[in-house]
Amino acid sequence: YQPHFFEFPFYYIEYGIAQLGALQVWRNSLTNRGEAVRKYREALALGASRPLPELYKTAGARLIFDSEGMRELIEVVEEELATLDA
Repeated sequence: YQPHFFEFPFYYIEYGIAQLGALQVWRNSLTNRGEAVRKYREALALGASRPLPELYKTAGARLIFDSEGMRELIEVVEEELATLDA
């Protein structure tokens, strides 16, 4: 029995949403590491004082719920994985 499924139905979904944000920050760091870190730290400094979409925007990311946005992240991850196989 996992009480999270019933008492907090969106508990596990939050992990997926966080992963998508982390992937975007990582993607941004591939082209400009310093700027990506600066934006990430700026978002962290806001803490829970702003809504999640605003925190993501401050970090240089966005909430992704569309196939195009997912496809972009998948392509970046696949490219990175291909370099590890080499």
